[in-house]
Amino acid sequence: MKPRAGFQVAKAKQNIQMKVLKFGGTSVGKPERMQSVSQLITADNDQKIVVLSALSGTTNSLVEISQSLSEGKKEQAKQQIDKLENHYRTFCNDLVKQEAGRANAKAIVDEHFEFLNIILKISFNEALNKDILAQGELLSTRLFCVYLEEAGIPAVLLPALDFMSIDEYEEPEIPKIKIKLANLISQHKGHTVFITQGYICRNARGEVDNLKRGGSDYSASLIGAAIQADEVQIWTDIDGMHNNDPRVVNKTFPIEQLSFDEAAELAYFGAKILHPASIWPAQHFNIPVKLLNTMQPEAKGTIITEMPNGNGVKAIAAKDGIIAIKIKSSRMLLAYGFLRKIFEIFEKYRTPIDMITTSEVAVSITIDNQQYLDQILKELQPFGTVELDYHQTIVSIVGNEVAATPSIITKLFDAIEEIPLRMISYGGSRHNISILINGQFKEKTLQVLNKGLFGLE
Repeated sequence: MKPRAGFQVAKAKQNIQMKVLKFGGTSVGKPERMQSVSQLITADNDQKIVVLSALSGTTNSLVEISQSLSEGKKEQAKQQIDKLENHYRTFCNDLVKQEAGRANAKAIVDEHFEFLNIILKISFNEALNKDILAQGELLSTRLFCVYLEEAGIPAVLLPALDFMSIDEYEEPEIPKIKIKLANLISQHKGHTVFITQGYICRNARGEVDNLKRGGSDYSASLIGAAIQADEVQIWTDIDGMHNNDPRVVNKTFPIEQLSFDEAAELAYFGAKILHPASIWPAQHFNIPVKLLNTMQPEAKGTIITEMPNGNGVKAIAAKDGIIAIKIKSSRMLLAYGFLRKIFEIFEKYRTPIDMITTSEVAVSITIDNQQYLDQILKELQPFGTVELDYHQTIVSIVGNEVAATPSIITKLFDAIEEIPLRMISYGGSRHNISILINGQFKEKTLQVLNKGLFGLE
């Protein structure tokens, strides 16, 4: 992946001083939730950019519509479009009550679903797919602005497609984003609330594109970096980052403070509350990130800053859908340049490696993206025997200096003594110890670690 050259831009503070508040799909997924968001963004007089995701369920529906079109199932796509349109019309009737507001909301829904119906007559391609996926954020932000207008709350819509861009390597163009965003904000002096879309952007060809699933967090962090924000707030439906997966274990607790390094490890290795890419822009400019709960705004949540809050295990995260690849070759493994050649294959197909272990005759690596797996395997064949293990899970134990604390290591391996291990990653980071297990042991592993490391059952 190309180095993020855009971040060589000077770190000097800009004249623009404001916060960035991102609200996820569940936070805006019902009219009453959207109304609650309006209260949160007007709780103080600070300048702020509000980043919205699509209404919960919308992106999944748009993916289904796009999939149907790609398979030539236009009647099925039409049914899916009609179902989604009915949902939005009901949503709008509950969101706005005055005649003018309802007329505006109706016009917006008409416009976007006219587009979705027109594409039924157009040949499907990847550019059209990106246009389809963008409709969710475009709808949520425009409808939110209609509600704010009806509620008498002054706000300015800043279309993300006017400033958010990625280059040919799909990396954000921070200098361009900074200039464009500053120019847009300067045209609305005196305003304190700005609304924009998460997730969507323009690519190097000027086409509508996106920052991949979960990209609204990434959008918020990039915007925070571009304007040198005082802080970035990520509002979801859970009160901060928890020490373990509350969907799997009975007792968990929110973590009050994490360092950027700890949060980055947790996000990358499976903590669902935060998009993995969203840490590095804030970390680069040392902008605090707060993880807050829309349903419980009074909860402390989690704050992520440069400095860790003491040593020890902070949290456990699990990343599913992992594929383990073992290349066995007694003849070539110790040869000069062998590992470099292996890595070059994965680099060629832009497929990141999560874990790696080596022995005298074999090297094992893990990936979480099988888009180019067939091509990768074909190019690995000349190097030796290649074996695959599907449906693996990486479980990561994260906290400041955990890998350098003997008592933690002892507790960890005592807790998992009955869990079959496929790989262990230890020493690559002082803040992370990772193990690879078969996915069928995930729940048991998280439960025994919750007891062994936190004393919770």
